[in-house]
Amino acid sequence: MSENQYVVIMAGGVGSRFWPFSRESHPKQFHDFLGQGKTLIQQTVERFEGFCPKENIFIVTNEKYHDLIKMQVPFLEEHQILLEPFMRNTAPCIAYASYKIYQKNSQANIVVAPADHIITKQDEFIKSTQIALEAASKNEIIVTLGIHPTRPDTGYGYIQVNEKVMLGNIHKVKTFTEKPNLELAKAFLASGDFVWNAGIFIFNVQTILKEFQEHLPDIHEAFYEICPHFYTEKEKKAIERAYSLCRSISIDYGVMEKSKNVYVLRADFGWSDLGTWKSLYEISDKDAHQNVIQGNVLTYETYNSIFKMPDEKLVVVQGLKNFIVAEYNNVLLICEKDQEQRIKDFVKDIREQKGDKYL
Repeated sequence: MSENQYVVIMAGGVGSRFWPFSRESHPKQFHDFLGQGKTLIQQTVERFEGFCPKENIFIVTNEKYHDLIKMQVPFLEEHQILLEPFMRNTAPCIAYASYKIYQKNSQANIVVAPADHIITKQDEFIKSTQIALEAASKNEIIVTLGIHPTRPDTGYGYIQVNEKVMLGNIHKVKTFTEKPNLELAKAFLASGDFVWNAGIFIFNVQTILKEFQEHLPDIHEAFYEICPHFYTEKEKKAIERAYSLCRSISIDYGVMEKSKNVYVLRADFGWSDLGTWKSLYEISDKDAHQNVIQGNVLTYETYNSIFKMPDEKLVVVQGLKNFIVAEYNNVLLICEKDQEQRIKDFVKDIREQKGDKYL
């Protein structure tokens, strides 16, 4: 285990596509979605224990989730919890962590991962990550992990692999495409040149700082200026100032799509981004009628549906096919599985018509 290995876990999102279970006050990363006794963020932290020293694990999250982080990951010191004053997407999030780690260790090699993904093949994941980390530590490159696509999914980002330019078994990235339409996704699948973007990035800290300086100079200046304040009582105020100067932009759009130094490692470690109810359905155990049932539920003539209900309530269902039925706190959602993309529209309408108490 190298003292130069660091992990940054991004845990600031709301996960509105998992409403009503994922709420602004208690997002999906703090729930046990798989009924395994551990929340998604706890599973993510556990995945990296043994990969790097515990003191080298940092979590970036919104200020309002500080107490949830402390409760669910109690070994973290305060300086390991990076609190964003407001949401600015993934580029400022990764910049905050990278510049803070740089202030501590200018030789750091960093793995950045979301807090809410599912990985079922732990050994394969660590193996792939170590291969990527080895390459990133010796070359001025950013490595991302690419998953072999099994279907033309329109909810994922795609990476086109350059088969001719390689470092060992890591390929240079040709193009990024974010959430293509169905026809394009089918073409990507048929070509064999594309992998799903797992949203996991590996780099040396000096490499990513150079990339920020070149492609996002405004964000570079905002964070580089406040480096002396990290690990001091002035950090909170300095971060508020830096974030007020940052635009909202993803790392994919701001850096990855523009850089000439991005490589991808094809990997297979049982990955799911768990971004939607349908993705939860796909990875969960099913009964004889292809239903996923979490809770006290009896079904009759019901097929291909997912139920996530409170244990204290008995739910009896007859005649549903391809539905999502989910209840949490004061909200019950009943929605066709194929219409789940409309959940974001439901949330928008609820905010306008019913206020924030249901969000």
